[in-house]
Amino acid sequence: MHEFNFKNNELYCENIKVAAIAQTVPTPFYLYSYKTLVDHYKKIRSAFRVLDPLICFSVKSNSNIAVLRALVRNGAGLDIVSGGELYRGILAGCDPRKIVYAGVGKRPDEIEYAIKTGILFFNVESEEELNQIQRAANSLGKKVNVAIRVNPDVVPKTHRHIITGKGETKFGLDFETVHKIFNSQWRYPSVDIKGLHLHIGSQILDAKPFVEAIKKALLFIIEFKIPATYLNIGGGLGIMYSIENPQTAKAFAQKVIPMIKKSGLKLILEPGRFVSGNSGVLVTKVVYTKRTPRKKFVIVDSGMSDLIRPSLYEAYHKIVPVKLREDSSDTAEKVDVVGPICESGDFLGKDRLLPLVMKGDILAVMGAGAYGFTMASNYNSRPRASEVMVMDKKFYVVRKAETYEDLVRGETIPKELK
Repeated sequence: MHEFNFKNNELYCENIKVAAIAQTVPTPFYLYSYKTLVDHYKKIRSAFRVLDPLICFSVKSNSNIAVLRALVRNGAGLDIVSGGELYRGILAGCDPRKIVYAGVGKRPDEIEYAIKTGILFFNVESEEELNQIQRAANSLGKKVNVAIRVNPDVVPKTHRHIITGKGETKFGLDFETVHKIFNSQWRYPSVDIKGLHLHIGSQILDAKPFVEAIKKALLFIIEFKIPATYLNIGGGLGIMYSIENPQTAKAFAQKVIPMIKKSGLKLILEPGRFVSGNSGVLVTKVVYTKRTPRKKFVIVDSGMSDLIRPSLYEAYHKIVPVKLREDSSDTAEKVDVVGPICESGDFLGKDRLLPLVMKGDILAVMGAGAYGFTMASNYNSRPRASEVMVMDKKFYVVRKAETYEDLVRGETIPKELK
């Protein structure tokens, strides 16, 4: 459930008309519901409360510091994958001891930054990375906690680009290598190996692949007497974009809790999309309509530079007018909703049955709170959109839209070219 609903043929975000916000904030912009964001976090917290887990929101799904602050003040930790995400997390007021750091390519300077900040631990992705952490910790005179990311070779049903637990992917280490690392703890005197980390993919709709991966990890711990304190099972819970039937947090917890409880390990979860996905929409304006012998196009002022998921993943996002005309059901026709980018792959939706929309109408692209703005770019030299958060009857611009000046900030012309 989310707080984007129609009342008297107008789309509301919580208790504010989306159209009213669009009269003040130029399109395109991302619009987030504070209540939806926090409610979805609390669903996971409630479902797993018997284990008292550390729930680290996946910053890569939505890194706006207002979004992070909303979750942190409600008890969330953070799952980060870069020094920049760590910087954002600290600005949002997160306790560093509730931050875990994953990612296959952590730079030496990022590792040192995280050690100095005092994060809970690194999720280590390779032996070379572990060696780098050892060197950095030793030079700083620190003892650093890590978890080893194991690749369980589990393949969930999801898009191929967001599978991360298959043996052929770049993520994590095989069980044999992980065993070798635990047996070589003496080689890392400045590192304390605290447990295992799993993350098998994203937008996963049922518990089976999670259960399979967790079972593999727990059997490994038991068989080889691994001295683990933590088991981080990552994120990846799917949401409903169209006709999906994703598991609820409660149903997922019922499958996972008995296994973790029996193990005695401290549980960490890293939800991202489940928390932020349906908490946001992309609001965009129709700039033209165009009819060809084969298609009708609704051309809007946002595109793949703002929301790349449809182009990159063939992802479906429901698209709705924020105001429905009285005769909307009689005027529906199939259209392609496309943007201004000079690419044939620039679309937000294809063959969508939409009521009559005209130049100037406002549309909402639903389920855009995760991997929306965070994957946005300046392609075609287009400034990135603003971000807005609604809290009940008020809204706040939590990121201003970029300007043309922002596009060239930091660029210079060599004197030989002047």
